[in-house]
Parts: sequence; C-alpha cells; structure tokens
Amino acid sequence: MRLMLQRRARVADVVLTLNAGSSSIKFGIYVVEGDALRLDVQGQLDALGSHPHFIAENAEGKVVLEQGSLELGGDGRASAEKLVRHMLERHRVIAVGHRVVHGGPRYHAPVLVDAAILEDLQTFVPLAPLHQPYNLALIANIRKEFPNLPQVACFDTAFHYGHPDLADAFALPYRYHDEGVRRYGFHGLSYQYIMGALPQAAPEIAGKRVIVAHLGNGASLCATSGGKSIDCTIAFSAVGGVPMGTRSGDLDPGVVLYLLQQKGMSASDVENLLYKESGLLGLSGASNDVRDLLASSDPRAAFALELFAYRVAYAIGGLVSTLGGLDGLVFTAGIGEHAAPVRAQILERSAWLGFEIDSQRNADNARRITRDESQVPAYVVPTDEQLVIARETRDAV
Repeated sequence: MRLMLQRRARVADVVLTLNAGSSSIKFGIYVVEGDALRLDVQGQLDALGSHPHFIAENAEGKVVLEQGSLELGGDGRASAEKLVRHMLERHRVIAVGHRVVHGGPRYHAPVLVDAAILEDLQTFVPLAPLHQPYNLALIANIRKEFPNLPQVACFDTAFHYGHPDLADAFALPYRYHDEGVRRYGFHGLSYQYIMGALPQAAPEIAGKRVIVAHLGNGASLCATSGGKSIDCTIAFSAVGGVPMGTRSGDLDPGVVLYLLQQKGMSASDVENLLYKESGLLGLSGASNDVRDLLASSDPRAAFALELFAYRVAYAIGGLVSTLGGLDGLVFTAGIGEHAAPVRAQILERSAWLGFEIDSQRNADNARRITRDESQVPAYVVPTDEQLVIARETRDAV
C-alpha cells in the first residue's frame, strides 16, 4: 500500500505522531518548516480486532486513500505495525511522538523514551488498560526495528500537574497519596490545545474561568483558570468521572465491593465490566456510539443520553464551585463538537448558571452556541491532540 500524496514529505524532515488504542491507531505526518509544522497527512486505522479499515486525509480534509479491507497480511495489530513501518521507511522521520495516557506522579512533561522509562511506564498499565498497553507496545516495536529513532512520550496527565492537594487527594490514609494514589486528570493533550486556541477562537473568555467539556467515547471535564488546569472530573484511572462510551464513570466504592463479594466476580471481571460493558453501551444495551443512540427510538437509548447529559451538567456545577464562578464553557471532541441534541440537554440543565442557548447556532455547530445576551457563553471548539503531540515531539528533539 502506498500513500501517493506523501511525495512532498519525502525530501523534508517530518514528525510522525501516533495515538494507539485497543482497536485503533490514529496518525499524523507533520512536515518541519523552520519553527512551524505543516500537516501533510493524517488518518486512522481502526477495527483492528475484526476488519481493519484505513483512511487517510490531506490537510484540507480530503480523503486521499481509504481501504475497507487492508491486505497487509496478518491480524489487525500486525496490519497496524506494517502500516507504521511503511511510514517510517518512506519518510525522513526525525522523531515519533506518542500519546501516552498515564504518566503517573513522575512524568510532568514530554520525555524521550529509553528502555528504563518504557519499563517504568508499564507500571501504570492497570490504571489505563484500554490505552496504556497499546501505547507502550507500539513504542517497543518501533524501538526494536528502528533503535536509533527518537521517540517521545506525550502524557495526557501532564497538563494537570500542579493541582493543589485539595484537588488531588482522596480521603484515604495519606501514605497512599505519597505512593501515587491520587487524582491525576486526563485528556490533557486536548485541554492543552484548547487553551492555546481560545485567544483566537473565543478571546473574550481566554485566560478566564473556563470549563472545557471533552466529550467523546472517553469523556471528562476540566476546570481552568489563567489557562491552567485547576481540577478534572476524571481522576486516578481512565474509568472515573462522567459516564463514557463503554466506561462507567464514578461509582460508589461499595458497588465494586458488592460485585466482588456478593456477585462472586473476579477483579478482571469487574475491570471488564467497568471499562468495556458500561457507560452508554451498558445503559442502552445497544451501542456506545451517540449517533446510533440519537437515531434510535428505543427508550433505553434516550435514557442513556439523558443520564449522560445529567451527569455532565452535575459535573459542571461542581467545577463552578471549584472555580468560584464561570466565565465560559467549551465543548470539544466527538460528542462535544457534533452532537447538538446532547449539548442542548446539558445547557438546559445548566441554565441556572446563565446559559441561554441559541437553538439555530447549536444545530449548525457554530463556534458560539449561546445567544449574544447570554450571561455565560458556550462555545464549540474542535480539538487537535495530534498537533500538540507533534509540537512537543519536535521541541523535545
């Protein structure tokens, strides 16, 4: 398989970005032009566990290559590895940047990965089992085949480093906090991008008290002030906070004890339930995809979306108290950028804060989706985690 539009990148230095999950790999190829980075190609290989599907787009969003059945040989994961090897062999890649979900208490900035760091990052796999193993496996495989190629780990937790202990501590014996059992926060690469985009996208709220709602298959909300993270709904692991596509979100800890003690479930059974069988999928009994749920006439689908909106609005109220007020709300990621009915439900439940939704703007996915006279404005700002990874990778090398 050849990516024909890559001719321009072959004579230039490029940064390759990779975001590996349990069933997909997102990638981006960025050409280094002085101090700037220019997106050349971006795409995704998904459905790795069943029928791998590949799509690549140019910087204008035009599809330049799409294959519904990849003939790269082997299973889906092997196909992904061959695709990455293809890109590395056909471009002058100066470094590869990876999204690594969990950096734990030690990694507060991007790092060049060596064998010791790779081994250390393995200790956080239990805290992000849907992402961390695949992030690290891809790094390890590239190290094996291209040992001299710099690889940079960019952490989803790093943006939230520096919270006060009040925001980070659990009400457990403090020795556990010292051991790393604390609230970390996730989706930091997305939040970092939004903070950088607000001066142009919504200058009237940039640097002020802003809640960003990163709502996708993974979902969280972050309270920010002065462009920095103050608190985040998702905490110690990637399963907490608001409900997600297949993840439960916050639970009474007694529920886990009940499942273990009364239902006879093993720890791995509970992990599978909370990470893969809950959230919108579990509530609806049908799908974790909001598009499917919005199109469904099943009352359970409507209930799943209503509960999701309820919990997001509930989280907004809590984060407002953390900030001591609110100057703006930003929706981003797949649901936040495209699911107008879900945004409407959230804003209607949060109307007490001063939101006055503009139905037409919201339906059009406009940048500002509240009325001009709304006491507190709400915006839709597309995120770009890949660009953040590319910038941090270039700077690290």
